[in-house]
Amino acid sequence: MNQRPDPSAPNAAKRQGSLPRTVRAVAWSLIGLRKGSEYQQDVEKLNPIHIIAVGLVAVFLLVLGLIALVNWVV
Repeated sequence: MNQRPDPSAPNAAKRQGSLPRTVRAVAWSLIGLRKGSEYQQDVEKLNPIHIIAVGLVAVFLLVLGLIALVNWVV
């Protein structure tokens, strides 16, 4: 029941991914086009907290853009 974490597994907090790589990964994920090999590299290199933060900002900007587009059309 109580499993110890694998010491050889990389800790998510210690992963260092660049901001442009994180933004690119989130953008491709929002579009729905992602290669399996690139996804695997992102899992190994990017910090999940950074992905969540960039994803929330991207969704917020998408919603603001849609609201602006609707207001402009109407």
